[in-house]
Amino acid sequence: MKPAVHTTFAERIGRTLGRVWRGFVRLDRKAHGRLVALGWAPGMAGAALLVLKLVLLGVLVYTAFWLALLLAFVAFAAWTARNSEGDETEEWAIGEQAEHKHNPGYDPILYNDAPDPRFDKD
Repeated sequence: MKPAVHTTFAERIGRTLGRVWRGFVRLDRKAHGRLVALGWAPGMAGAALLVLKLVLLGVLVYTAFWLALLLAFVAFAAWTARNSEGDETEEWAIGEQAEHKHNPGYDPILYNDAPDPRFDKD
């Protein structure tokens, strides 16, 4: 026989969750007893505690919904930012301007006027 019994991680988690559950049940019984001691009918005290539990569950679900929606929005924004191209072609450059922009010595100050087709040098 082994001198020391080793518990697994799952057993420790199960025992911890069991202790937490028993603690909540103990608090619920204490609250029920205090409400009855204050003069509430036992049925009314149980109903009030049930309503309180349902309200807390609703608040938890509401908060979880908005946090999940925020997480989805952040994930979508990150995905969009990752898939966007950083060096998109500028659509305003037409004709000679587009050709000048691809030259290695391009200076935008020299080519900032768009050619006007009404004033051709023909």
